[in-house]
Amino acid sequence: MFDGFESGRVTVGETEIAYVAAGEGEPVLMLHGFPQTRALWARIAPELVALGYRVICADLRGYGASSKPLARADLANYSFRAMAADQLGLMKALGHARFHLVGHDRGARVAYRLALDHPAAVASVTLMDIVPTAIMLTDLRRDVAQSYWHWFFLAQPAPFPERMIEANPDFFYEACLFGWGAAGPQDFDAEQLAAYRASWHDAEAIAGGCNDYRAALAVDLADDLAEQGRRISTPALILYGASGAMAKLYDLPATWADRCTTINARAVPGGHFFPDSAPVEVSKHLAAFFSRHLFAHG
Repeated sequence: MFDGFESGRVTVGETEIAYVAAGEGEPVLMLHGFPQTRALWARIAPELVALGYRVICADLRGYGASSKPLARADLANYSFRAMAADQLGLMKALGHARFHLVGHDRGARVAYRLALDHPAAVASVTLMDIVPTAIMLTDLRRDVAQSYWHWFFLAQPAPFPERMIEANPDFFYEACLFGWGAAGPQDFDAEQLAAYRASWHDAEAIAGGCNDYRAALAVDLADDLAEQGRRISTPALILYGASGAMAKLYDLPATWADRCTTINARAVPGGHFFPDSAPVEVSKHLAAFFSRHLFAHG
């Protein structure tokens, strides 16, 4: 997995961000979501490298091989703003002042925040299978709550969800991975799935994921509500699973059209984890989008 990629760690403030990277050309930063790691991109990143891009796949704070600091009382160090600062610091440390940005699930929420807070650094942004946090939580419907139950379970005070998950990590995370529009293990590459499973048995990673969701309700919702009128100024690609919960619950193109200056929205076959189940199609969408938004880089 990630054959030919270099691996490294960069210290950004209190956090060490782990990454793999390969290729030459315009840089692309790829961010995974829950309950996954940078392994999400193992069948997509090499395709982009072959097309002439420098691809960096990073683990978010609290996930994978990145460090997992204790949550502060206000949870701000697990906010999407803090995670965005981590990733911006990573790219600066690697010598990339401007880059294409790709995120799925929690990684897409980090990417959304990074594009809002640091537009000069983002040449293009791709957001996969999300709507803004404020949209999900301020007018919470029964069908949304039932589909996204894990938001509220994981956000419960420590150590309640951590202890429940630690009792049987595979059972809990498989319920998430195979229950959000995917048919089952056959939708996932065996090597990638093994990498996910390894992270599921790390107690610090379990806590990191919980802290991520706690911060979403405590910090990120307030941030989104305070900035409802802000729009992403960089070109945006919105990808979503055609048979996933998001597509059933929201009109994603219309939702994001109100929050992006330039938008291109496409449905991809599959459920929430379509980057796993349809990597070839995702690679094609990304390559076509990047090619329309190339920039001069140093």
